[in-house]
Amino acid sequence: MSTPISVLIAEDQGMMRSALAALLELEDDLTVVAEVVRGDEVVPAARRTTPDVALLDIELPGRTGLDVIPDLRAAVPDCRVMIVTTFGRPGYLQRALQSGARGFLMKDDPVEQLAMAIRRVMAGEVVVDPNLAKQALTTMPNPLSAREREVLAASGDGTPIAEIAEALHLSPSTVRNYLSAAIGKTDARNRSEAHRSARERGWL
Repeated sequence: MSTPISVLIAEDQGMMRSALAALLELEDDLTVVAEVVRGDEVVPAARRTTPDVALLDIELPGRTGLDVIPDLRAAVPDCRVMIVTTFGRPGYLQRALQSGARGFLMKDDPVEQLAMAIRRVMAGEVVVDPNLAKQALTTMPNPLSAREREVLAASGDGTPIAEIAEALHLSPSTVRNYLSAAIGKTDARNRSEAHRSARERGWL
C-alpha cells in the first residue's frame, strides 16, 4: 500500500477545522498531520511535519493564508498549497496563483470534491473552483503594487498617516504618495473608499 498523502490544515474556526480533519481522515489515502488556527503557525508546523499538501484559509489571525504562501513554499518546497475559503473573490484567486498556490476551492464544496482535488494537485494539476475561474477571466488584475497594498491595508481603520509611516518605516510623504496612487487605481474618492473597494475585489 502506498504512503498516504499528508495534509496540514490551517483554519481558525474550531468546528470547521475538526470536521474537515475528521472527514479527510476517512479517506484511505489521506492523513492529517497538523492542524493550526493562526497564519503565523503555518510555517513552523509545516517544518515539523513536512506535509505533502497544506490547506489554508484566507482570513486567519496572525497572517492571512495568502501572505503565508511564499514563506511556506520557501520553507517546505515540496508542499503543495491549496486555498480553501468562503471568500470567492477573483482578486484572491489571482494573488494565490501568483504566489504559487496549486488549488483554490470554496468551503461549501463537498469534502469528496476536496479529497479529489488534493489527489489531482499531488498529480501535478492546478485545481480551481470553476465558477471563480470564470469570474477571474473577466476581472481586471490587481493594479496595486505590494507597497500600495501594504499602506492601504494599514490605513483601513483610519490610522493616522504618521502612525502608518512609523509602523512601515516610511516617511509620511511616502505614505501619502502610496495612498494617493492606490486611491487613483481604485477610482475612489478617499482612502476609506479605496480600502473598501480593494477589499471587495480581493486586492488586499
